[in-house]
Amino acid sequence: MDEEINNSPILIVDDDAALLQALPQVVDLRMKNVQVETTDSAQQALELIKENDYDAIVSDVKMPGMDGIELLSHIRELRPDTPVVLITGHGDHGLAIKAIRGGAYDYILKPIDRDAFVNALQRAMQTRQLRRKVMEQQLALALHARSLERLVEKRTSELVAANATKDKFLDIVSQELKSPLSNLKGMTQHMRNQLERGDATTAVQQGLSDMERSITRTEVLVQDLLDTSLMETNLFALKRQRTDLVELCRKLLNDYTTRAVLSLNCELQGDPIEVEVDRDRFSQVLINLLSNARKFSKRGTAITITVQQSGYEVIISIQDMGIGIPEDALPHIFEQFYRVPGVEVQSGSRTGLGLGLFLARKIVERHGGHMEVQTVLGQGSVFSIVLPIYVDPDATKQPEVPPTLHTQAVWTITH
Repeated sequence: MDEEINNSPILIVDDDAALLQALPQVVDLRMKNVQVETTDSAQQALELIKENDYDAIVSDVKMPGMDGIELLSHIRELRPDTPVVLITGHGDHGLAIKAIRGGAYDYILKPIDRDAFVNALQRAMQTRQLRRKVMEQQLALALHARSLERLVEKRTSELVAANATKDKFLDIVSQELKSPLSNLKGMTQHMRNQLERGDATTAVQQGLSDMERSITRTEVLVQDLLDTSLMETNLFALKRQRTDLVELCRKLLNDYTTRAVLSLNCELQGDPIEVEVDRDRFSQVLINLLSNARKFSKRGTAITITVQQSGYEVIISIQDMGIGIPEDALPHIFEQFYRVPGVEVQSGSRTGLGLGLFLARKIVERHGGHMEVQTVLGQGSVFSIVLPIYVDPDATKQPEVPPTLHTQAVWTITH
C-alpha cells in the first residue's frame, strides 16, 4: 500500500444509497485517519465544497438533476486544486473521456473494484497533499524573498546612512583637528624664532601654555571618538560604586572652577544622596554639560547646579542663562555629530565634534537613568540628569525618602 495518509477529509457524492454506504466502509477498512463525508445530491455537495477544503472528491457521473460532469465544472471553479475521481459505467467510455478532458483526476468503472477504488483515491489524495505542500513552499519562498528584499533595502539604507555619517565624521574631525594642530605648529615656529633671537623666556612660557591647551583639546576630541567607538561596539564598560552624589559634585565643581579660574559659590549643601555610578564617567557627563553651559552663555552670567531628590530618584540640573536651543533643533541635540546650525559660541572654546551630548545621554542611560532638557530661546537652558538612588538590597530597613521634590545642594558658577 502507498504511504499512509493522515487527517484527510474526502467527500463521496452518489445517489446510489448502497454505494454511499459501502464506499465509506471500504475507506474505513483500508485507509487510516481518513474522514469521509457523504451526500446523495450534487447541489448539496456544492454547498459542502464551498465550506470545506477536501483532499479528494469522489462522484458518480450519472445523477438526477446536476450530473457528475456539471458538478466537476463547478468544482474546478470553486476548488481548482482538489482532485475529482468520477465513477462511470462500463459502457460510458465517452463520458469517461469527457470527464478527463473536463479536468477529472481519474475515473473508476462500475461495478467498482475495491482495490482499484482505494488505489485511485490514495493517488488523488497524495496528489492533493503534494500540491498543498508545493503551494506552502512557494508561499514560504515568496515570503522569504520579500523578507530578503526588505533586508536588502534595510541594509542598503543603513549603508547609505553609514556612508553619510562617515563623510560627516571625516569633515568634522578634519576641521576640529586642524585648529589645534595649526596652533601647535604656529607656536613651535614662533618659539624657534624667539630662540634664534636669544629672547625666549616670555615666548616659551606663552607658547607652552598655548600648546598645552591645544594638546588638551586634541585629547578631548580623541577620547570622544574612542568612547563613541566603544558605545557602537558595545564594549563601553562602567566601574560603578556606591557614591555620595552631593560630595562627588562638590569635589568636581571645586576642581573644575579652580582649573578654569571661575567663581564658585555654594548656596546649600544638605544631606548625602547615595547613588551607584562610575565616578569618572559621571564626572565626564557633568563636565560636558558645564562646558556647554559656558560655551553658549555670555561671560559674567551665572550657571546654577542643583541636586534634588524626588522619591527614589535624584535630579542633577545645570541651568544657564544663555542663548537657548531652537525648537526645531531640540529633537536632534543628542544625535551623533549634531551641532545646532547657525549658533555662535558665546564664550570659551569653539564648537566640538557634536559627540558630547550623545555620549552624555548614553552614559546616563547605562546607569539606568535618563536626561531631560528645558529651554527658552534667548533665555537659557536646563539640562537635567535623572538617576536612581542607591538601595541596599541587604538592608533590613530602607532609608526614608522625601515624598516631594527636595533640594539637597545648590552651587552657582560665574564665568
